[in-house]
Amino acid sequence: MSRSDLKMARMLAETMVTQGRPGEIAMDRNPADYADDARLVFIGRVRSPWVERAQCPKNMGAARETGQPASIKVAEPFRPGLAGLAGYSHAVLLTWFDRSERNLIVQKPRHAEETKGVFALRSPARPNPVGLHVFRLLSVDVEAGLLSLEAIDALDGTPVIDIKPYFASTDAIPDASRVR
Repeated sequence: MSRSDLKMARMLAETMVTQGRPGEIAMDRNPADYADDARLVFIGRVRSPWVERAQCPKNMGAARETGQPASIKVAEPFRPGLAGLAGYSHAVLLTWFDRSERNLIVQKPRHAEETKGVFALRSPARPNPVGLHVFRLLSVDVEAGLLSLEAIDALDGTPVIDIKPYFASTDAIPDASRVR
């Protein structure tokens, strides 16, 4: 974390509560208490073998390594929106991590030596707990509203916000990297 980031974190700490691992900072209340209603609609649910957070893979790479397939069950009114999705090998899934903390604003990941702000992490604990998953699409059954996936890094029953086709030509950025 840079010096300016640390200074900001210290200023925020005056109105926040230290929690969890050393250096972590939580907001004094749930960010949803501040929000206007976004009128978000869940279009379906994830079906996965992961029922407890401790079991759930930390990312899609780890999920694929387990060899455990998963699926998405899309609610009936949204099933016509699946038309044409079977023509893609991969898709992007946006989920709502409904069982994640929302007030942890500075975190110390287990694998990191220092703390980082939530917006510099892929952690599920965030003010708006939106999950981003790029997955291999195995099959689409529009009538049943069922998508079969190679794997997923989300708990069983996680609400689905949106599904989009993945376009390697525009979604992949080959020279993207972490800048120090």
